[in-house]
Amino acid sequence: MIVGIGSDICSVSRIRKALEDKRFEMKIFTAHEREYLLKKHDPAISASGLFAAKEAVSKALGTGFSGFSHTDIEIIHNSLGKPEVSLSKNANLVLRSIGGGKVHVSISHDGDYAAAFAVAES
Repeated sequence: MIVGIGSDICSVSRIRKALEDKRFEMKIFTAHEREYLLKKHDPAISASGLFAAKEAVSKALGTGFSGFSHTDIEIIHNSLGKPEVSLSKNANLVLRSIGGGKVHVSISHDGDYAAAFAVAES
């Protein structure tokens, strides 16, 4: 059963500019995500997708970023490159409080934009 949905769109150029400030990177991305971005030819493209995914997940939880931080949502990639959601701390508590058990996410890029869609299911 679906208990929440969320979507977001993000400008790659906006994230590229934000990445010039290392505090932004530390505030938004987990250590694992930062390591992932270091391996990318153009980290801003992937970072914009991760950012949009985190925003979409927060919307699927029904709270936005109220009561937890961006790093409580981690976007990991399986061996085929499929993005998967790992929630920790308060984000995981929010998921459980709405009857959720798992969150699915899809990320797309086109030109200067990254978009993401998230579905929380019980």
